[in-house]
Amino acid sequence: MNKSSLKNKIFAAMICATPFLASAHGDVTPQSIDTSTIPQLGTEWEETNPYRDQTGKMLDEITRIGSSAYTQNCARCHGLEGISGGIAPDLRMLPADYDGDEWFVYRVQNGAVRNGAVYMPKMSEHLSQEALWAIRTWLESVSVAE
Repeated sequence: MNKSSLKNKIFAAMICATPFLASAHGDVTPQSIDTSTIPQLGTEWEETNPYRDQTGKMLDEITRIGSSAYTQNCARCHGLEGISGGIAPDLRMLPADYDGDEWFVYRVQNGAVRNGAVYMPKMSEHLSQEALWAIRTWLESVSVAE
C-alpha cells in the first residue's frame, strides 16, 4: 500500500469518526459558581444587567467571577475568551443595552432546543442569577462591534 493511499484512508476514517467522537463527549455538568463576594439579587429575575453601573474594585470582582463562570460553563460552545468558533453565537456581539439583556435573560431561562435536541440547557436551573449576570457583565467587558 502506498503512502498516499494510506493517508487517504486515515483521513476518511477521521472524517467518519468525527460525529461519533463529538457526541461521545456527552453532557457537561454545569459548574457552580461562588458569588458571595458580589451584591446578591434575590429570587426575582432582573430585567436588565444590575451590575452594569458598578465601578472600581466591585466591577473588577464581578468581571473576575463572570470570566471564570463563562470559562467553566459557556466556553465549550461559545468559545474561549468569548470568541465563538462557529458552534454557537458569539456572545461578544450582544448589545450592552435592554435588547441585549432581554435576549440574554430569555436564553439563559429557556435554553435552546431545536427539533427536540437541546443545544443549550436552561442555565438558570444550574447557575444563580448573580453568576449569570456576572457572565453578562464580563461579556460586556470584552464586547466587539458587529
